[in-house]
Amino acid sequence: MKTALFSGSFDPVTYGHLDVIRRAARLFDRVVVAIGVHHVKRTTFTAAERQEMLNEQVAEIASATGAVIEVITFDGLAVAAARSVGASVFVRGIRNASDYDYEAQMAGMNGMLDRSLDTVFFAASAGVGYIASSVVKQIAEFGGDVTALVPPQVAERLRARYSQG
Repeated sequence: MKTALFSGSFDPVTYGHLDVIRRAARLFDRVVVAIGVHHVKRTTFTAAERQEMLNEQVAEIASATGAVIEVITFDGLAVAAARSVGASVFVRGIRNASDYDYEAQMAGMNGMLDRSLDTVFFAASAGVGYIASSVVKQIAEFGGDVTALVPPQVAERLRARYSQG
């Protein structure tokens, strides 16, 4: 069974993230979505909330592709998380040249830390290349419509979070 790890903050999960998960699930038997929990980084949603949102969304992808999709949390190095779940591949999404520069550097560092781990890049699909969680949160914070950027359940959670003030 070939396992891929897709790590990120997923704060919140967007259609861009789900596109990468869907595409990875067509190539790999098992996709582990690893939510980074960095105690220094301030997030809008708790790790448990992000995990719940992702679990709501990946069930349909798993059913459609036949892949096993798991959602976990981790703190520390992504390489350690990959080792702990038996992943041999990192999956990363690339929206633009800036993403590529950063992701290529991370792939090089991860490869230095563990030569057995490869990185596969997915160029953003049409219609999702402009989506960034940080921008989604800004739009939601100011009462904007994010329904084209995130699943309905996530949009509702954002509305509820930001209406609390």
